Amino acid sequence: MTEPVFIKKIKEKVNELKINLSALYLAYKRKDVSILAKIIIIMAVGYALSPIDLISDFIPIIGYLDDLLIVPLLITISIKLIPKNIMDECREQAKDLWKDGKPKKWYYAVPIIVIWLLIIFLVIYMIFIKQSA
Repeated sequence: MTEPVFIKKIKEKVNELKINLSALYLAYKRKDVSILAKIIIIMAVGYALSPIDLISDFIPIIGYLDDLLIVPLLITISIKLIPKNIMDECREQAKDLWKDGKPKKWYYAVPIIVIWLLIIFLVIYMIFIKQSA
């Protein structure tokens, strides 16, 4: 049984999103990318990887609109701010970062995990420790 066409298109878009996010991360590390582009890249990659959304996913349909609109918009703006030759190089490098559908360098997620653990610790501290004092 073959997959419907729309499923194939969705898989292609997801793969394109993975490569673009990885390429943006690689572009962020380059010195020849503008500061404005780097700021938008931080926002795009941070929001895409963040477990917290502007609109909660628990709200039916509307909760997913931010993921379907904000992330692609930030990615598009970031890509437009980066010179085409640099973005093409970063895309080629990004294709090598993914192996068997999984990132080779999973430890890039460590800073984001550390930040969220710190935020959770601070919230728990403020709620439980500060109240008892």
